Amino acid sequence: MGTRRIFFNRLAIDAQIGILDHERGATQPLHVDAEIDLRDVDKPTHDGIQEVLDYRRLRECIIDECTRTHVNLIETLCDRLAQRLLEQFPEIGNVRLRVAKPQAFADCAAVGIEVTASRGQGN
Repeated sequence: MGTRRIFFNRLAIDAQIGILDHERGATQPLHVDAEIDLRDVDKPTHDGIQEVLDYRRLRECIIDECTRTHVNLIETLCDRLAQRLLEQFPEIGNVRLRVAKPQAFADCAAVGIEVTASRGQGN
C-alpha cells in the first residue's frame, strides 16, 4: 500500500462569489487547483475504474460546491470545499486547494486563497 495524488490544474468554474455590489447576482470565473492525497492505496490489478477513486467524482464534487450558492469570501469557499471533500471521500487523507479569481484585478493574472486540510484536523 502507498499513497496516490490526484490533481486538477486550473479547473475553470463560473461561480457566484464576492462582496462587491457588481459581484452579487452574477457569476465570475474561478480557477481551482487541487491536490488530493489518497491514503492506503493498492495498485490496480485489473486495470478497472472500480479499483480506483474516479476523478470524475472529485471534479463533480468541486464544481457542485463552487456553484451551489453565492459565497461572500473565497476563504469560506475553500474551507467548505476542503471539508466536503474529506467528508464525502473517506479515502482522502490530505487536500490542498487553491481557488483564484482571475478577473479580480487588471494588473495581475489572479488573486486567491490556498488552504490545506487533513483527515483528523477538525474533521
